[in-house]
Amino acid sequence: MESEIRNRRRPMAEINVVPYIDVMLVLLVIFMITAPLLNLGVEVDLPEANAEPLPLNEQETPVIVTVTNEGLLYLNAAGDKSSLVDAESLVKQLSAFVRRNPELQVLVGGDKTVDYGLIYNAMVLLQEAGVTKVGLMSDPLESSS
Repeated sequence: MESEIRNRRRPMAEINVVPYIDVMLVLLVIFMITAPLLNLGVEVDLPEANAEPLPLNEQETPVIVTVTNEGLLYLNAAGDKSSLVDAESLVKQLSAFVRRNPELQVLVGGDKTVDYGLIYNAMVLLQEAGVTKVGLMSDPLESSS
């Protein structure tokens, strides 16, 4: 009789978490590999200049407007992914940002082969939106030494 009681086992009420940990680690590796590949901005070949960088407000990331060779406008606000916008929606969105923060800094970036007129038109749109602090983006000059 005693051997019968010993042979009778209670069912285990524990969850085996090892497979869940394996899945989590695989997902972690996938995210670690793909995260650097995500491009938050638009790829443009900025002109090189020996200019001093603008003092940026450390609490805020500046809004970036990028002009491509084709004249397309991309808006990158608050570090989000750049989104394609038309002129009217650019003015509306920047106007809303300026109403919330009148000291908003906007940086304009364009490929070095972009027609000057396209950059000028983008700056006119910024003026229409009420932006008062505008800077032009460039890459630092490559030193030959």
